[in-house]
Amino acid sequence: MAVVAREAGVSVPTASKVVNGRQDVAPETRRRVTEALERLGYVRRPRIEEVQAPGLIDLVVDSLDSSWSGAVLRGVEEAAHDAGLEVVVSPGLTRARDGRPERGWTDKLTARGSSGVLFNLTELTAAQYAWLDQRRIPYVLIDPVVEPPPGVVSVGAANWQGGVTAAEHLLGLGHERIACVAGYRRRMCSGARVAGYRSALAAAGIRHRPEYVRHGNFDEATAYRRTGELLDLPEPPTAVFVCSDTMALGVYRALAERGLRVPADVSVVGFDDLPEARWATPALTTVRQPLAEMAAASLRLLVRMMAGERPEGTRTELSTRLVERASTAPPRGR
Repeated sequence: MAVVAREAGVSVPTASKVVNGRQDVAPETRRRVTEALERLGYVRRPRIEEVQAPGLIDLVVDSLDSSWSGAVLRGVEEAAHDAGLEVVVSPGLTRARDGRPERGWTDKLTARGSSGVLFNLTELTAAQYAWLDQRRIPYVLIDPVVEPPPGVVSVGAANWQGGVTAAEHLLGLGHERIACVAGYRRRMCSGARVAGYRSALAAAGIRHRPEYVRHGNFDEATAYRRTGELLDLPEPPTAVFVCSDTMALGVYRALAERGLRVPADVSVVGFDDLPEARWATPALTTVRQPLAEMAAASLRLLVRMMAGERPEGTRTELSTRLVERASTAPPRGR
């Protein structure tokens, strides 16, 4: 502790407060001590009560302001209850008063002495992976944003197959001019869904049109704008595969403003099967990914890792399926 204090330029009691999660430390001082701990590779010795009662895990989330994250939280809570565990939810990124990002969950994790961590749509840095590994804290990624490093355990959905299923459904109705409104280019799930869509078109002998694939950021407003771009093409699509139900709402709005009806003029298929899909008018045909089941499977894997087991594989994929509703129909004239 004296070495840490000297490295951070603070007193030993101050360094000890940061290590033990005390709140009566200035943010700038906490930052210096935390950085010193990471540079020195400090590993806090677990308190005896933590060793005797490892019943707490952390769920670190990107946000909690959507029905998507609500489904994940429900799955984690139900599986944790069955396992006799308590769950603490932490935001992946907090900000200090000056607007700079802080490592909120790392400080809190150290203070609580949690037995394991689930990360939901939180993109970890190399330093954060190292921080977890140095402290031998088991962790599992739920639907990782990007390809995780080798050996990292994750659970997701069969996104590629979901993209195939969506495109095959539209092809089966007779559509050939099928567009795709996708999410972030670099996000794993978005890339896999687009790849599946393209694969299905290729298998059906449909020429790939690069202008028919428009990327957004998984929000309604961007999908609205991308749909407008598609409708302005010399030969607009007769069907759209949208890589999230939230974005599909933006597609609906753009079509309605152009006087186009779903599905009489344009068919739409979403992805996720969130409650919004059932509430939309018309109800949205979508690819269901089992969000709560993914979360529960991640929790069960984490429990095994906390017990010292190592999963046979690092990537678990749960199957997707098409849920047909009222937003798809054969193209006009068929």
